[in-house]
Order: sequence, then structure tokens, then C-alpha cells
Amino acid sequence: MTEDNIYIKQRQEKVAQLRDKGANPYINGVKPTHGCGVLACKYHETDAATLETSTETFTIAGRIIAVRSFGKAGFIRLRDFSGELQVFCQKDNLDESSFDLYKNFFEVGDFVEATGLLFRTKTNELTIKAKKLNMVTKTVRMLPEKWHGLTDVEARYRQRYVDLIANPEVRQTFVKRSKIINTIRQFLIDRQFLEVETPMMHPIPGGASARPFITHHNTLDMDLYLRIAPELYLKRLVVGGLERVFEINRNFRNEGVSIQHNPEFTMLEFYMSYATFEDLMDLTEDMFKQVATAVCGSHEVSYQGTNLDFGQPFKRIALRDSLVEIAGLDANQVDSPEYLVQALKKSHYPDDLTGAHLGILQTTCFEHLVEKKLIQPTFITHFPTIVSPLARRNELNPEVTDRFELYIYGREIANAFSELNDPEDQKQRFLNQVKAREGGDDEAMYFDADYIHALEYGMPPTAGEGIGIDRLVMLFTDAASIRDVILFPVLRNKGA
Repeated sequence: MTEDNIYIKQRQEKVAQLRDKGANPYINGVKPTHGCGVLACKYHETDAATLETSTETFTIAGRIIAVRSFGKAGFIRLRDFSGELQVFCQKDNLDESSFDLYKNFFEVGDFVEATGLLFRTKTNELTIKAKKLNMVTKTVRMLPEKWHGLTDVEARYRQRYVDLIANPEVRQTFVKRSKIINTIRQFLIDRQFLEVETPMMHPIPGGASARPFITHHNTLDMDLYLRIAPELYLKRLVVGGLERVFEINRNFRNEGVSIQHNPEFTMLEFYMSYATFEDLMDLTEDMFKQVATAVCGSHEVSYQGTNLDFGQPFKRIALRDSLVEIAGLDANQVDSPEYLVQALKKSHYPDDLTGAHLGILQTTCFEHLVEKKLIQPTFITHFPTIVSPLARRNELNPEVTDRFELYIYGREIANAFSELNDPEDQKQRFLNQVKAREGGDDEAMYFDADYIHALEYGMPPTAGEGIGIDRLVMLFTDAASIRDVILFPVLRNKGA
């Protein structure tokens, strides 16, 4: 029998002993009057003499994270969501049942309830002097490494519930995640955006260039695709007169897994009528500045040892210009396909793109030579039309679109553009995507006839944006991997 199994058996025996005594090891209806951390915060400056004169009784409940026993007295430390507090358990202060629980049944990991007065120990630690104790939930499985922390990264992701117990800082990551999302939601609501919900199962996948997950509806006998983006549905709502809409949504893309990619992820998408992509750059700067202040208390945020400044205006540079200014390519030759093919070969790009469209070559050079150098917040604008099937053409140069992507720490965080609302132009773009799919590009878009139909009813000039919430949370929580900011990331099957 393994050590774990011996441990579980011993604790299961204690569960049986409690039941033999007529006690329920899994009670209900527990009503703490205060959180552990709330009391610790409220009375952290109250001195011992003042506490001695108080007759106020407090009830707390939480998980035991430490036990120190000295015969007829001892200490347990409880942790709940608000923090920790010490409890003094002395035979002279407790009834027989409570002391028996403390002495013979309380162990690290158990949930217990303690009622008593506050006092300070000889070491001046704020403590509850227990007058009554209850077993709330008896734990039968051993906690990791005797509370020194769960350090096996794979185990942390697979058993997030244990990770949250053993590593309190992980809780704070997800508390911050919630605060980031709530700050963004309120930011948009304050600007008269309406939060909506759109389908997660689509008859035609659209709104992004990605490979979808496929499922099947038995009753309707039809294939459906898990949402890769809500874009086309949100823009249908704009056609219908909802001029400012947003959705914080789950998307699904059948792609690889990395420190920046999870097949299931969270996106914010919002659409603003009578706005341009330039308006959204201003809006995005304000949003990120507000999030940084709300979550980190400053416009400056440290990420993986690098200081990121959200207080300064973000740099704005066209994709073509970035190839010269940042990648160092020849300004006189960045419109030459042959030159760009050679530049990619010199930089050890793995594929031969000879014969590719100029826009594809410029975009590939950007991704290969520029992206990783964009550390401070930077808007890259005017992407080639050929790689922007849903964006409005620039009126001065129809070969590029009124589009930007926001990069921070070498990663794409947001994608936005002035929306294409010309149904004829959109129809042709879709047809071009269909040709690309037929040519072997399994991430090219499908033809969505109903969306064209919607555009024919007229969509006002609109700008839209998508922001990767998970990558944003990584920045504001100093998380190295996307798996650190998703409670239950997708993992390979054990043994696979």
C-alpha cells in the first residue's frame, strides 16, 4: 500500500469514528460572522489591552493550514478566501466535545468552525481564543508536499483545485482576472455599449481565419461549428440598429497549444458605429490605461522583468514602414516580392514563398522579423487587403486596409479595423477566401451568404475590435504562460 493510500485509510477511519460518536463530518448550515482576513485587517492595529476589554464574540470558518499542539493547548491556523487567522485551542476554555475534536480529529486540510474572543498572544499575533469548535468538512486526501506548495507544473494545471489550495498566489491571479474583465465591462458600459450574447454554435464558421471544431446536432441532422469568433453575428446586430455592442465570449480554434495559445479562450469583441479604426486606437489606449491603474495601481506594469508603460501614447506605425524602421529592410525594395523572398531566406524562414502575393510577403516579413521586437505597446496599422478579408480598404491605397493590431511584449493583443460595409466588396473577398480554401488553406473563411444579405440592408460606418483577454491577463498578472491564467487549460491526455 502506498503512503497516500495509508494516509487516506487513516483519515477514512477518523470519518467513521466521528460518525460512531454521532457527529456528522460534513455538516451544513455553517454561518461565519466574519472572514479570517477581514478580522485580521479590521483589528490589525488594535492593541492587546483593548482586546482584553472586549466581549464581542466572532465565528470564523476555513481550512486548517497548520496545527501546533502542546498537550492541553495548541494553535490551528485557518485560511478562507479573505485571508488567514490563528485560533487558540485550550482545554480550559472548551467544552469536552470541542477539545476532543481539536485533539483527536483536527488535521491539516480539514475545514473547521471556531467561535471565540479576539486577543493577542505573547508574540503579539492576533488570535481567536476558541470557546467552541466544530468539524465542518473532514479531508481524506493528503494535501501536496505538506503545504510547501504544489510545484509540479503539469499537476497544477490538471488539478487546479489542489493548485489553488497549495499556492495562494494562484488565487490572486484569478481574482485579478475577474477585476480586469469587470473593469473592461464597466469601461464599455460607461460609453453606452450594450452587452449582448451571440451563438456559440455556427452553421458556417466565420469572423476569423482559423480551423474550427466540428460537432453534430442529431435532431436537425446537421453539422455545426464551435465559434471561432462572434464578429459576423455582432455586425448583424449593428445592421439591426444596435450601434454599440460588445461581447466577452469563449472562442474555440482547432489549433496548436503553446504558452500563448489554448484551443478554448476568451475574447472581447466590440463594435462602434460612426467610428474609425483610428478612434478605436484612442479608445484602446484609454481602456488599457484604466485597467493598469485598477489592477496594478499604476500606468507602469512589470512583466517578466520588463517595464511596460501604459501611460504614454502608444507608438503607431504602418506595417510597411515597420519593415524598414524596425526590421531594417531596404526602403526602396520593400515593395519587391523578389527582395522580400530573399530577406526571408536570409533570416531562415522555413518555407519558400516564391511567387506569393506582395501583401502576403510583407505580412510574413512583419511576423517573422518585426513582431518579437515590439515590446512597448505598439499599434501596427494598414495591413495588406489580401490578409484582411473583413476590413475596409484604405481610400488612398486600396491595397491596404484601415486596420491595426496592437502588440505588447512581442505578442498580438488586439486586432481592429474600420469594417467593410460594401456588400459587393465583401462578397468578392469571401469568394477569394473560398478559392484559398480550395487551394489547401484550411484556415481560410467560408462563404457566408446570410451575412452578405445582412450587409445589403445597410450597415453604418463602423469600427470593430477584438482583444485577447487571456493574453491581456498574462500581462497584468506577470504570467509566463496562458495556462497560468486559464483555470482549466486543455492538456494532452496522460500517457499520450
